[in-house]
Amino acid sequence: MSKSDDVRENVKEYYGRRLEASCDLQTSASSCSMPCRLMPSSVQEALSLVHPDVTKRFFGCGLPFPAKLEGCRVLDLGSGSGRDCFAFSKLVGPSGHVTGIDMTEQLIAASRQFIEYHRGKFGYEEPNVTFIQGYMEKLSEAGIPRDSMDVLISNCVICLCPDKRSVLQQAYDVLKEGGELYFSDMYASSVVPDHMKQDPVFWGEGMGGSLFWKDLVCLAHSVGFSTPLLVSASHIEVHNTQLRAKAGDIRYASGTYRLFKLPRQSGMSAAAVIYKGTVPGFPDQLDFDSSHCFKKGVEAEVDAEMAAILQISRFSSDFTVRMLDEHKSDSESKQQYCHLNPFLLADRRGSSVKQCSKTSR
Repeated sequence: MSKSDDVRENVKEYYGRRLEASCDLQTSASSCSMPCRLMPSSVQEALSLVHPDVTKRFFGCGLPFPAKLEGCRVLDLGSGSGRDCFAFSKLVGPSGHVTGIDMTEQLIAASRQFIEYHRGKFGYEEPNVTFIQGYMEKLSEAGIPRDSMDVLISNCVICLCPDKRSVLQQAYDVLKEGGELYFSDMYASSVVPDHMKQDPVFWGEGMGGSLFWKDLVCLAHSVGFSTPLLVSASHIEVHNTQLRAKAGDIRYASGTYRLFKLPRQSGMSAAAVIYKGTVPGFPDQLDFDSSHCFKKGVEAEVDAEMAAILQISRFSSDFTVRMLDEHKSDSESKQQYCHLNPFLLADRRGSSVKQCSKTSR
């Protein structure tokens, strides 16, 4: 059995059998990464309609709910109890479809039991959600076709996977051009030493497998994604004193990022864009990420990469775009990527959520 197989088996055991509810986690991860603005009413409603038994076994670390999802094909990487999948089932509507993939047999079986409940709750003639057992680093083997998905989401599970490059590569492959990976995950303030990755609880809590946040930028670029856009972030508090001692000086944060699959081309230029106010739920302003807030009818200059995103993604009809002559280098202007640091954003917004756990008492 390979090291990756050992890690997977430990995670299956931890989430399939050991954890009964989100309050069993030893960190505040399941309540972190609050959005920068009030959650849209459509998302609040969708989450409120999810069966309480599904919500009880939610182990995510954020709210990865991007705007404008009606009619989209969505894939949830590491769907767990199915909470996000069922919420997305409501948001994509009867013309959209949601697929959840998880490697844990118990969680897939439990999720499937609630498919009919949510079909009836949402008033659909046919279910629009499917759950399959498989690995997010092996989507092709699980039967997910290339170039088939509009949006991929993931909620605090990539940190549990030992081969993160394969996860991002597979995500890139199954997305349509212009599609996006919108995900929340745990990040470390520095590189986690190898010896800290051997503890099954440390890994199961996401701490052992958390990426140093800067490494996400390199990984994203290596498989072809756009530069990550940081949406929201919160500090993660470690309740368990033993885990806190093992972590030492390493701090943890939950960050929500969005990555787009753009055409591989050069010669793109910066642009002046105007938001039309047409994204449902955002009539006056669209907070695209923590660095880009578009007000209706107000022209804003964006760099070449953002200009490409707004022209090629599902948001293309929501903006007028006027190309500029300058060919500003994104790599030069964002060399240090400080604006992508989840710890700085969490500090700036004072975002840290406390949550009780059984071991903290």
